[in-house]
Amino acid sequence: EVQLVESGGGLVQAGGSLRLSCVVSGFNFDDGAIAWFRQAPGKEREAVSCITTDDGATYDRKFIKGRFTISSDNAKNTAYLQMNNLKPDDTAVYYCAADPRCGVLYSGEYSPTEFGSWGRGTRVTVSS
Repeated sequence: EVQLVESGGGLVQAGGSLRLSCVVSGFNFDDGAIAWFRQAPGKEREAVSCITTDDGATYDRKFIKGRFTISSDNAKNTAYLQMNNLKPDDTAVYYCAADPRCGVLYSGEYSPTEFGSWGRGTRVTVSS
């Protein structure tokens, strides 16, 4: 059974930073994809970024505009999302998900595949 556990969320002021972590078990971490999604209050869940763990290729949504960076530490079966210059619109529950592939880039925009395994999320609140 694949299990994902997120951590690192919290309350931060606008302009601040957070680093989210996602520890994964029961998954071939060396040859798969880990993605971060988020769901803001009253909105649908949306993809943020994804990394393929064999080669470190990343797929980003345009809206992160270089503020967020996804990475992975295969020795620790852990993926990270470094979030800088946070804005109130970034307030959401952030989820990590695992699948064999990330999805595709279409006209520079990341379009995720259907991820089969999910964590329970970590809440990020950005105050103005």
